[in-house]
Amino acid sequence: MTAVREYLGRNMRQYGIMGALVAIVILFEFTTSGRLLMPDNLAALVQQNAYVMILAIGMVMVIVAGHIDLSVGSVVAFVGGVIGIAMGKWDMPWILAVILGVVVGALVGVWQGYWVAYVGIPAFIVTLAGMLIFRGLAIVLVGTTIAGLPTGFVAISNGYLPNLLGYTSNRDALTLVLGLLAIAGLVLSQVRARTTLKKHDLEVEPMVAFAGKLVLIALLLGATTWILSGATGMPIVLILVGVLILAYTFVLGRTVFGRHIYAIGGNLNAAILSGVNTRRVNFGIFVNIGALAGVAAIVTTSRAGAAVAAAGDGFELDAIAACFIGGTAVTGGVGKVSGAMIGALIMGVLNMGLSIMNVDPSWQKAIKGLVLLAAVAFDLINKRRAAGR
Repeated sequence: MTAVREYLGRNMRQYGIMGALVAIVILFEFTTSGRLLMPDNLAALVQQNAYVMILAIGMVMVIVAGHIDLSVGSVVAFVGGVIGIAMGKWDMPWILAVILGVVVGALVGVWQGYWVAYVGIPAFIVTLAGMLIFRGLAIVLVGTTIAGLPTGFVAISNGYLPNLLGYTSNRDALTLVLGLLAIAGLVLSQVRARTTLKKHDLEVEPMVAFAGKLVLIALLLGATTWILSGATGMPIVLILVGVLILAYTFVLGRTVFGRHIYAIGGNLNAAILSGVNTRRVNFGIFVNIGALAGVAAIVTTSRAGAAVAAAGDGFELDAIAACFIGGTAVTGGVGKVSGAMIGALIMGVLNMGLSIMNVDPSWQKAIKGLVLLAAVAFDLINKRRAAGR
């Protein structure tokens, strides 16, 4: 038990943020008289906050490398305008418009990555300029709202997987099957990762902590799946977000590119001396977040059913807050996709819970700001205690 306590003490941030999410969900479930976790509300929670999760995935990589990106909200509006024009005025098939959106987002990342990586302008300045540039271009492109977008495109954020397996006890069977597969995949991947660490004589979690974490996550996934199965079905956008989470968790944890990102954020000089091509890595980071901003633009435009010049307002702040709440270090070098997703869910639950309670939007912003400040302060206090020990 001593080993377990020591391990939990060193990883208080990781387990504390998960506990905070559970506590916030329980609090709002009680204060909203059970309305927060109604099937339709849970599906809406995913659909309304998918853009935060997508942007937070890219933002984690940016912040871990020691940078920041203030332009993603404006890029979402700009790319959304391009997509809207492509479908509404050029009669482009929506699938091609989706591909165009990702490509345009990546090109924006190329533009900003060049200035950061090869010219050496700080990312704060480059993306601040990008925030103004692409917001202006969005207003120029989308003078008036472009509506009447194709049904297939609108279904990306608002649709559900077809009920192919029928119903079991009034529950969508396909949703239940997908949930069970997700739980099995998670357990298998965690066990394999632990086995690999032990094989190379690296530190692993005590078995009690490891098993407890798996049980808790499995219960949370199982409960979410069960509730969603009582709604219309599995939201299509949740599948998209799930694929991105798996892909980028692998990229950050299992690839050379991911290790180089952590190396740059942890100690830039040491990374350079170790032979890391910092310019190429930094360039790739911004191309990546540009492409993900394109995906977020697709999701946002689909959700609204129209291209709007004001789209994406404040999205960059939501993504940054999700990362910091989820344990990404302000100083760089530390952060995980899973933590950012928990941070995004905390922000989403706060939004939905406070909205159900009819709390004034001004107070909602103030509360979210206090949560962000508390999360970063908690992180810094823990680091100081660890350094003291």
